[in-house]
Amino acid sequence: MSNATWWPEGANASLPGHLDACMPRWSPASRLALYSLLLACIGSTVLGNLLVVLAIAYFRRLRSATNTFIMSLAVADLLVGLVVMPCSAVRTVDGCWYFGPALCRLHSSLDVMLCSASIFHLSCIAFDRYHAVCHPLLYASRMSRGRVAVLLGLCWAVPLLISFGPITLRLHEVAVEPALPHDSCLFLVNPTYAVVASLVAFYLPMTSMLVAYWKIYRVARRQAMQISALENQVTAQDMGAGKHQRASLWRERKAAKTLGIIMGAFLLFWLPFFTTNIVDPFIEYRTAGLVWDIFLWLGYANSSLNPFLYGFFNRSFRRAFVMILSCQICLPGSPPSMDLSHSNRDDHMGNQ
Repeated sequence: MSNATWWPEGANASLPGHLDACMPRWSPASRLALYSLLLACIGSTVLGNLLVVLAIAYFRRLRSATNTFIMSLAVADLLVGLVVMPCSAVRTVDGCWYFGPALCRLHSSLDVMLCSASIFHLSCIAFDRYHAVCHPLLYASRMSRGRVAVLLGLCWAVPLLISFGPITLRLHEVAVEPALPHDSCLFLVNPTYAVVASLVAFYLPMTSMLVAYWKIYRVARRQAMQISALENQVTAQDMGAGKHQRASLWRERKAAKTLGIIMGAFLLFWLPFFTTNIVDPFIEYRTAGLVWDIFLWLGYANSSLNPFLYGFFNRSFRRAFVMILSCQICLPGSPPSMDLSHSNRDDHMGNQ
């Protein structure tokens, strides 16, 4: 999500003259340190999400309904790292916009669209895991290929509508006098757009994720009790069947924990930005530019973190990442069906 390039403490929409042209906020040493930090964040975002895309595209074992959402999410996060974060880094560190007003509008539109798409994908992953954990017998029918395709379409279409549409038609703008400096890219939004866009892009997906996770948590607790009961009741004759059932319940419980950690990170990184985004227009745009930058890059960091969460919690992804980075898939005769784990139990998110 875009934000102001530089907005001094106490300024408001009627006083844009306080925006001086190209006003650096940092010393040369601080700028070098910030560029190094932000470039590391951009690099990890691009590399991590590229690994996810390559892993799912190459290895057949990773092609599942859940991983279809994860791959599409990785594409959105990869584009955040490639086309949004570099320009935002220059704007944050230099306090200038060197790329002209047309590219400013395009960058703002892509920023809103891709960050919203990332959030929508996380919501769909929660929806998918809810059906897998809470309705396992109906999962195949409820998450059919057609329904997955529809959900993926919504993950991209809705962010497109709330970004390029309003920004192209200038429905988000606030009337200010005098005109803003030509070398600034100030994404100043009116209260209506701030509330509607924040509700659609963040608060509604957040609510659906919280409801889904709460239901998953309740089922996971019940399954934990069932695992304990099975361990106490299993006999020598049904040891094999009991072990298989315990393993199945354990896998779904791990999937629920993984989703909880991903959602917790999502809330930690995006809640400050969207709360400020709604509040700021109603306090005459008095939020300091440094606060905006911190909250904005916290949100971007969520796109950096997602692939590492999958790699840490999923053995199949870990194995795939190692094989890609070590170029084992480049070896002659390396098929896409090559083994990714030490067992056949690691086929979806959350299993170790």
